[in-house]
Amino acid sequence: MSTAQDEIDFKADLTLQRLQPQLEAVWQTSQISDGKRHEFELRLKEHWRPLFALLFRLYHSRYDFFYHIEQVLITAAKAWAERPEALCKLDRHRINEPNWFQSEKISGGALYVDLFGDNLSKLRENVGYFKDLGLTYLHFMPLFAVRPGNNDGGYAISTYRSVDPRLGTIDDLRLLAADLREAGISLVLDFVFNHTSDDHEWAQLAQSGNREYQDFYYIYPDRTEPEKYERTLREIFPTVRRGNFTWHDGMQQWVWTTFNSFQWDLNYANPAVFRAMLDEMFFIANTGIDILRLDAVAFIWKQMGTSCENLPEAHILIQAFNRLARIATPGLLFKSEAIVHPDDVVKYISEEECQISYNPTLMALLWESLATRKVNLLTQTLKHRYKLPPNTAWVNYLRCHDDIGWTFDNADAEAIGINAYNHRNFLNEFYTGQFPGSFARGVPFQENFETGDMRISGTMASLAGLEQAIEEDDDEKKKIAISRMLLLHGVSLSIGGIPLLYLGEEWGMLNDYDFVKDPAKAGDSRWIHRPKMQWEYLDELDDHIGTENGSIRKKIYRSTQKLIALRKSLPALAGQDMELIATANDHILGYVRLHDGNRLIVLANFSEETQEIDGNKLRTAGLGRFFQDMIEDKTYATSEKLVLAPYQILWLNRV
Repeated sequence: MSTAQDEIDFKADLTLQRLQPQLEAVWQTSQISDGKRHEFELRLKEHWRPLFALLFRLYHSRYDFFYHIEQVLITAAKAWAERPEALCKLDRHRINEPNWFQSEKISGGALYVDLFGDNLSKLRENVGYFKDLGLTYLHFMPLFAVRPGNNDGGYAISTYRSVDPRLGTIDDLRLLAADLREAGISLVLDFVFNHTSDDHEWAQLAQSGNREYQDFYYIYPDRTEPEKYERTLREIFPTVRRGNFTWHDGMQQWVWTTFNSFQWDLNYANPAVFRAMLDEMFFIANTGIDILRLDAVAFIWKQMGTSCENLPEAHILIQAFNRLARIATPGLLFKSEAIVHPDDVVKYISEEECQISYNPTLMALLWESLATRKVNLLTQTLKHRYKLPPNTAWVNYLRCHDDIGWTFDNADAEAIGINAYNHRNFLNEFYTGQFPGSFARGVPFQENFETGDMRISGTMASLAGLEQAIEEDDDEKKKIAISRMLLLHGVSLSIGGIPLLYLGEEWGMLNDYDFVKDPAKAGDSRWIHRPKMQWEYLDELDDHIGTENGSIRKKIYRSTQKLIALRKSLPALAGQDMELIATANDHILGYVRLHDGNRLIVLANFSEETQEIDGNKLRTAGLGRFFQDMIEDKTYATSEKLVLAPYQILWLNRV
């Protein structure tokens, strides 16, 4: 052990020894059992030294460091003491099965409570719907109390202790969480920890002149410091507002606001902010939450002269939150939301940081492959950007509440002869329907006429061609659009990680152009792909409705439901291990899924033309001569070429 590490460990042990009386006081006040206290102290012993080292690196120069680390420990102890027994029981199970989230039986969905079920009470009535669809992981978009008017889709939080009154109460959330837990469905909520709303209690105290709470944010009397920062910062929403600081008339000062003028960035250089947000995190977790989506992780630490994105201290902060979760809420997982360069996305993923992470690059490149009808860029990227550290997982999604940004790496594009700038322009034209022959019906998000930068909004069905096909009442185009959608679902459900539906996809819901009628939403085109659930669609599942295979919506729903159920029956789809197959066909993506001796071959045709692959490639990848497609229950021999229909996907098991 190095001298420096030995010194840190000595300080950690001495600090804990001195803080032990404070811990005893918590146990006496809470009157928890000796057994529950012992569990906490065992985990504290395991994680204290690395936790202390993380906090020491961040805050050792602060005059009040010892006070804050004392408060951190007390906060963690109280969180465990107050944790409901049902959650403690789940904690114990997950400590012994830490890879539970890597199971092939995990399939996810995401929704806005008000758009899907009006409120939390009504959502409780629809737990059966989630089970029937096959979901075992459910992500509710932000549901905490928010500022009036524009609140960035729920990401401008006024308090983390109250649900938006339009949706219900904290008790309603606890009841729903319990129902989901009983149904075997894990609950995911957002932890919006980079910023608060400007009407949060802390921000209001800052506005009143309270110096302690002004230090919770970045507040400056003039433009001197902001101008220094601005030299190296990028603008996140340049078409909405310029710069990263907002003038506040009441205080007559400038406030750091990375995203929107009403979202005030928190100052994590102040340990009081870390401790306060830790308390909010534990409160949320103890309502019955299994996974917290850490929002905007890239932005949580600021340093002059840098981009203030993806800084080392951001990782240290998340690791500290992680260690404290391991101590006080050990069943809780973190999901990273980092829509940044692929090289930076993976830096947030580890057992010690975020165990799971959105995979924005895969999402973007699946749409890129549909537009080009080729998988060259997708396979070039997957070759070296899909593997993750042990005991972690991707969250693979096709659409979400947010826009599509073309987050592929320029070097990956250049390696196969693609000009990245021109290609992004092509993709933007294609998915807004402006490119000749495009099937897509997306709309621009944050189009910057100065730089040409743009992202894309639109539902999965509208982007995949269903909206166009319905407009033209073209049965062949409808069939092809549905095939595109099922192709994407088939990849997402099989490539490795947690598949995540943005609910509405299972019905092929189209763009909602009526969002412009709501003044609070009209300026944000992302609302076009956040349509309200139409419960009358369930009537169409009646087998007597429709002809042949029933309605379009019924076909999409039943096919998606079937794929989810099929995934659960295939042990090879657990975990993350995935090996690409060199298909020798630019239109066919091929890979092998491997887990505990189980093997599944996936072949996906991204073209509207029939494509072939040499049977020998399947034989050598799958180590067999005959394979059964688990989706269509058809057997293929490797002695001849395999023929894939337009947009067909095969899940092939050796027989």
